[in-house]
Amino acid sequence: MSKKARPRVYNRAGQRVQVQDKTWYALQSSGEDTERVIEVFVYGEIGTWGITANQFVQDLRAMDDGVSPVIAAFNSIGGDLFDGLAMHNALSRLGERCTGRIDALAASAASVAVCGAHRVVIASNAMLMIHNPYTYAGGDAEDFRRVADVLDQTLEAIIAAYKAKASDIDDAELRRMVNAETWLTANEAVALGLADEVGDGITVKACLGQGAVLQRYQHAPAELVAQLDEPPEVDPDLDQLDPPLVPPVVDSAKLALMITQRCTAAGISNLVEPLLSSTQLESEEIVLAGLTRAKAVNDLCVAARLPEFSAEYVSAGLDAAAVRARLFDKIVTSGKGFEIDNSLPLDHDPAPKVLAKQPDPTSIWASRQAAQSGTAHGAKGART
Repeated sequence: MSKKARPRVYNRAGQRVQVQDKTWYALQSSGEDTERVIEVFVYGEIGTWGITANQFVQDLRAMDDGVSPVIAAFNSIGGDLFDGLAMHNALSRLGERCTGRIDALAASAASVAVCGAHRVVIASNAMLMIHNPYTYAGGDAEDFRRVADVLDQTLEAIIAAYKAKASDIDDAELRRMVNAETWLTANEAVALGLADEVGDGITVKACLGQGAVLQRYQHAPAELVAQLDEPPEVDPDLDQLDPPLVPPVVDSAKLALMITQRCTAAGISNLVEPLLSSTQLESEEIVLAGLTRAKAVNDLCVAARLPEFSAEYVSAGLDAAAVRARLFDKIVTSGKGFEIDNSLPLDHDPAPKVLAKQPDPTSIWASRQAAQSGTAHGAKGART
């Protein structure tokens, strides 16, 4: 495939932003006006559980001046296909000034999104993964046929996104690789035309999002799966103080009042007791962190339409990442999907079936009692 010479802009952004969390998203610009570069870091799942297309597009529009180079850096396990397609189109509209950069992993919907960039640079130790779309569904046979038709249509959207980047790629071979769930190294991605250049390798752990997402893939590389069992990294700067500090005196009543007032103001009064339990009123810092965590947990439960679990998760002291994992498992096991949850327009839904009225034993019994009572009363009157 012939390629025009294009300027390398991805190294002109100055000091790289240090990523501290597995799910992390930010925009920044650097340099003088004539050398301004906009960087967008998509480090996390794409869609409801992480970085939505709406958030991505709105934030990019707010920062974009229409002329500065834009670098979209990806380290994502994937997520919602339609959000990935929207990101793809947003990057494509930027034209030649847009560079996609795969820092560690661009899998599933993330591979669709990054291919919208005019130029894609993949780190030498990074990977790109392509596969068929899938979702979760429930219903009768006709419902499943409709879902299968939608999956076929979304597959064509995926193929079109990849071919927009690699126009010379063989269609049959591309479909074979997508169907087989193919994990591509940097050199393989460039050879296929899905990336333009192999960049310098950088030490960035693959963003695996929730472990359940990676484990449902059939051919995930063993080294990525092994990361799920690795202990969290410890900040070397957080050494033990010697001698240890004397713990400050805690005003428990003041902290309890703080929890009550702030929960009431935030509309989460049901989480007062769970917060008292999880924070143990140890310190103001712990209470403030608990309040922030409780609001995030509640928002996640509401978004998943499972608000009844918010108190349980707050009481257990779970953070947002752990709650996402629990909610994900509940949605999957209940048959509710989120990856292609907007694939069936309401306009095409069949009219609700009219069900026969079910018998009401209570009403039947009451009617019979009333009838028997009336018969007995009439018979008694006739004898008088």
